[in-house]
Amino acid sequence: MGALSRSQRKSIESLVQQFETHCDEFRLLTEQVRLRISETKPLFSLIHSLKWRVKEPAHLREKLERKIEAAGMEGRAFEITEDNLFLKINDLAGIRLLHLHTRQMDKIHRHLSEAFEEGQYPIVEGPIAKTWDNETRDYFKKIGIQTEDSNSLYTSVHYVIQSNSRTKYTCEIQVRTLAEELWGEVSHSFNYPNPTRSIACGEQIKVLARVTSSCSRLVDSVYLSRREYEEKIVAPLSKKRQWQRDKRGTGH
Repeated sequence: MGALSRSQRKSIESLVQQFETHCDEFRLLTEQVRLRISETKPLFSLIHSLKWRVKEPAHLREKLERKIEAAGMEGRAFEITEDNLFLKINDLAGIRLLHLHTRQMDKIHRHLSEAFEEGQYPIVEGPIAKTWDNETRDYFKKIGIQTEDSNSLYTSVHYVIQSNSRTKYTCEIQVRTLAEELWGEVSHSFNYPNPTRSIACGEQIKVLARVTSSCSRLVDSVYLSRREYEEKIVAPLSKKRQWQRDKRGTGH
């Protein structure tokens, strides 16, 4: 991180203070959206668990420092101001939905969109599936979700929704499998806010991403096998037994 000028530091502190002044509104938005998701039964039945948080001011400060440095290196103006902070930084409030396997995403997306519509939370960005795996990318495209290459081997579906209040706040919604959450937490502990300098750790995290993808794919296969068994074995057997009972009841 290069040394920032006094005016840059002052600008960042003003932005962080602006956020701190409105933290209660972000907490309220997070709680309202969380309750909307929890009370949408068709959606909640597909979810293993929920996580939510409002960004720590110190983490916002670090993020703004990285953004102002990146702007300088790329020769462009730093355009985040107190007037647009809540629209430019979309993860000040965040909710994460964890589910068991990738092929649930079709129904999750449908019910989640319905929940947002019912709660009058317009989707202002997404959904975007960030993934590196070709098979997973093809699945998301098939169900109509835009994809984005993830060079870091990160996999997650992102939505950004807007509050229905007079002052507009945004909240980021992430949807990922439990296996993807494992990789994300491990990678985050080594690579945030700065990437690990350990070559061994970096390589092992890449291997873990591939193991994670295989794990999610295996869980998909388990559920697909169960559905196939129920359709081809259980359902015909039940029909046969019902036919035999009906036959005995008619005396034939």
